[in-house]
Amino acid sequence: MAFSELLDQVGSLGWFQGLQTVALVVPIMWLNTHSLVENFSGAVPSHRCWAPLLDNSTAQASGLEALGPEALLAVSIPLGPNHGPHQCRRFRHPQWQLLDPNATATNWSEAATEPCVDGWVYDHSTFTSTIVAEWDLVCDSQALKTMAQFIFLAGVLVGAAIFGRASDRWLAESARWLLMTGRLEKGLQELQRVAAINGKRAVRDTLTKEVLLSALQEELSVSQAPSSLCTLFRTPGLRLRTCASTPSWFAFGFTFYGLALDLQALDSNIFLFQVLIGVLDIPVKIGTLMLLRCLGRRPIQAASLVLSGLCILANVLVPLEMRYLRSALTLLGLECISVTFTCMTIYTGELFPTVLRMTATGLSQVGARGGAILAPLVRLLGKHHPTLPLLVYGAVPVLSSVTVLLLPETQSLPLPDTIQDVQNQAVKKATPRTREHPVVRSTQF
Repeated sequence: MAFSELLDQVGSLGWFQGLQTVALVVPIMWLNTHSLVENFSGAVPSHRCWAPLLDNSTAQASGLEALGPEALLAVSIPLGPNHGPHQCRRFRHPQWQLLDPNATATNWSEAATEPCVDGWVYDHSTFTSTIVAEWDLVCDSQALKTMAQFIFLAGVLVGAAIFGRASDRWLAESARWLLMTGRLEKGLQELQRVAAINGKRAVRDTLTKEVLLSALQEELSVSQAPSSLCTLFRTPGLRLRTCASTPSWFAFGFTFYGLALDLQALDSNIFLFQVLIGVLDIPVKIGTLMLLRCLGRRPIQAASLVLSGLCILANVLVPLEMRYLRSALTLLGLECISVTFTCMTIYTGELFPTVLRMTATGLSQVGARGGAILAPLVRLLGKHHPTLPLLVYGAVPVLSSVTVLLLPETQSLPLPDTIQDVQNQAVKKATPRTREHPVVRSTQF
């Protein structure tokens, strides 16, 4: 009898597993909401320089308002690159000659303008208050908004390292991990608690330390070797899996947060767009689980990375005027990268043995957080050319898909408990033979 059979006896799917899932899902939902709220709290409203003729009550009382706001705007604010009022410059003095019917809006020199030395006027029709309008994070200070996102995402990474241990206190420790690392007493207590919550009281009373020792004698004999983060790189098989899986996590964090935290750049309704992302994400994840049963882990992960990158790169060729097509491609790219995340979460757990599974997952999360931290900084490349950020966001997932091909397929394989199990999988792949009955449950959906 192996651990999977013990788990069947105490209840492999019952109230205990349901409560654990809820305990995990609730905080994750709040975290994701908090991560994406800057699309709204940090939105950049339409703005222009403060101009005396338009915004000074004394000037308005002088009778100039008879000219109308459009005329006063034309003589006070030059046209910007988008053929609307310039967002970062104003005329040093009113350009009355622009009111001449024969004059054109371009009849002015750069020397006649100056920065917004008196501040900005913001359009509050869509966003009544944002950090951008409150702290004037526009024009020469627009990079500070990107730095704010960088600092927030860096704080998430630091917080995960500091409070990760504290979180182990809303949740039960893995009984499988406890047993594989030789903590029989604690593992027995966890299994007994699972049996009690799942209504298997008879099993709880018969489950003893002696039963565990006899059932897991073989596994315990090979799982006592100390394992740590360094073990992931010392063992050849684990080193390959670690180095080949981490780029996918990095690509996910880099691409997802690079796009999802800059929805306003699509020039569409970000409220509707955010709703669409959330609504579509549920069926996409369910569909991913179904595809994993049919096609396996490696092809799904590689294909989703490639598709997400191609959708983003395609936007480089789409004119800015075709904003609905650009939005559709971005949405498709985000959902493809969501497929990648779902696949990676399952795939990573199956690639590494129980004694190192959470260590490997933690390292993978560091890779994802590292990508997320760098993602906002890439948007600064837009100063040099507007398509550069998209090129980078699209190229990273396409390139990272190559490393997925180095990973073994884990569909229908036994879930490895020890480092030796991983090595045995590599040997069986190198020397095909009649497959023996696995000692643990198959990892298929």
